[in-house]
Order: sequence, then C-alpha cells, then structure tokens
Amino acid sequence: MKCNFSSVAKIMGEALGQMKVVVVHGKRLVIRDFKSSDPYVILKLGNQEVFDKDRFKADDKMGHAELRLQPLVAAARLRQILKVVTEGMTLRKVIPEKDNCLAAESSINWVNGEVMQDVWLRLCDVESGEIELKVMLVKLPAVAPVQ
Repeated sequence: MKCNFSSVAKIMGEALGQMKVVVVHGKRLVIRDFKSSDPYVILKLGNQEVFDKDRFKADDKMGHAELRLQPLVAAARLRQILKVVTEGMTLRKVIPEKDNCLAAESSINWVNGEVMQDVWLRLCDVESGEIELKVMLVKLPAVAPVQ
C-alpha cells in the first residue's frame, strides 16, 4: 500500500513548506471481500483529496482515522525560530489520547532537512486495523522577487 500526497502548508497566509504524506503500511486490516480486501486510502487536506478507488465493485468501509497536523506545524515553527540544524533531533512527541487516532507515541524529528513524523493511526468504526504514515514538512525553495 503506497500512496503519496503533497500540498503546501500555510500558517496565517504564510507558506511554511510543502506537506508530503506517504502511506507506508497497513496491518490487521479487516477482510471485506471473500478472502481478502482491496484497501485504499483517501487523504484529505482542506478541499484537496487524493485516493485510489476500487475499480471493480462498490467500495467497502474499512474504517477511518484522523491526524492532527498542528503538532507537526508547531514543531516546524519551533525549528524555524530556534534555527535547529542537528540531524535526527526530536522536536516534539505526540502521545495517544482518547480524542486522537494514534496507536502509539509518535515523534516529530528533523531528518534530512525536513520536519518528519512517523505515525501509526488506529482505524475507527471498524473491528481492527492500523495504518502507518510518514508525514513530512519540506521547506519551500526561495523564489527570487520578480523585477
């Protein structure tokens, strides 16, 4: 299961960077067809949406999960303010709580010039299932002013 999504993240109208999401892995996904399932992921950010649709038959509900981006964006702002450049530095930890879908504690780190969060999300409204995401906030390249 691989799905890539990319969008520009803005805070108060200021472009903070490009948001990239990679769906890495799914585990313990429910079986909705005869012996297996054809899972896909829909990624939404505002009014943007990317997904891989089941082409052969009606879609089967396999759960949903939500990831709050505020901790990732706050960590990126902190890195920007403090000018953190130490490779692998943990900027923030996010813990599972009743009101989020985290299956395990997640760290937000500075890796290869990007603010990155590896996260396992527990699927809701379904018997079982988790998905692993890699969420990155990549700094946009500087653009020279138009003359």
